[in-house]
Amino acid sequence: MDAVASPRKMPMLEMPRDEQAFAIVDRIYEAALAAELWPDALEAASALSRSASGAIFLVSDQLPVRAIGEAHLQPLLDEFMAGDNWTLSESVQRMCSMQPASFVRIDDFMTGEEIERDPIYACAKTFGVGLPVCTSISMPSGELALFVFQRWLRDGKYDQAAIDLLNGLRPHFARAGLVAARLGLERARTAVSILRDIGLPAAIMSGSGRVLTANLLLEDMADVLIPLAHGGMALADEQANALFQQAITQNQDNRIVRSIPVAAIEGRPALIVHVFPLRRAAHDFFSGADILVATTAVDIGANVPSPSILSGLFDLTPAEARLATELASGRSVQEAAMEIGVSIKSARTYLERIFRKTETSRQSQLVALLRSARTFP
Repeated sequence: MDAVASPRKMPMLEMPRDEQAFAIVDRIYEAALAAELWPDALEAASALSRSASGAIFLVSDQLPVRAIGEAHLQPLLDEFMAGDNWTLSESVQRMCSMQPASFVRIDDFMTGEEIERDPIYACAKTFGVGLPVCTSISMPSGELALFVFQRWLRDGKYDQAAIDLLNGLRPHFARAGLVAARLGLERARTAVSILRDIGLPAAIMSGSGRVLTANLLLEDMADVLIPLAHGGMALADEQANALFQQAITQNQDNRIVRSIPVAAIEGRPALIVHVFPLRRAAHDFFSGADILVATTAVDIGANVPSPSILSGLFDLTPAEARLATELASGRSVQEAAMEIGVSIKSARTYLERIFRKTETSRQSQLVALLRSARTFP
């Protein structure tokens, strides 16, 4: 099979870097509700990272693997998925088991011999495409979302700068993947079907914070959400509500996107409240709406959460997620710093950022919250 010609991706690259990032984030959230637009969102991220293509895979024990990618390399994706060829790939199985908390180069975790016998590698070479970078994100539905980007062979391996750019988009991929997994990578046809099919307590709000519609799951959470005058909504948890109101107020001007932890109370587990912007085509589903709010519960348990879960829940960087995981395991800051290979000064800087992102102020409080984020229901 002949190699596929490289598409022209200059319009995105000609934009200033900040505008590129905003445009890509908008497209990611647009695609969450309009699955046919995932190729556009992935292409925008590919342009930023000098990739040949990108794809998203949803892996589940209950359903067949679902995937969607950029149109110009759809034949490669089709060949990869045909006859469950993906199950024969050691690289895929390794990424699913490792669940890396950031984008990583596949070849950093495989020997040359393993790469050569991997059917994906042989298939990709036929199309002129090299080994990918990949990240995996655990979803509340029990599915695993894999985001995969590949470069043309002639462009060589991914450098760290490109991987850092993709890691900057990872929290947005995580939130959009949450909705995409619930909707099954299919277009949501109406506002009613979105709130029904998402399977999570959810509401649609205007930019001013007025609730336009909510599903029954959210309406039953009277101990978490408080109705306000003029159709507004607040969180009962005071600290969490400060972040929630800030996210709503700043959503339009600063594109604030947040995943807000809500502490457990007697009879109710800890929660994460996700604030999603409704962008571009996704905005068209809901007249006058700007924000989708959805909540996910987390189980209380003694096990330590994975870095990938912490990264997705609290917007932690890979380094912050690794430190948080070590702290949740019972290690001191000094021990955790040694374990992840950073200085104590850097670890303390990471810890201060983690405190801000999780709205905690003490290490014991942080560890209790992190342990509550062990799994999704």
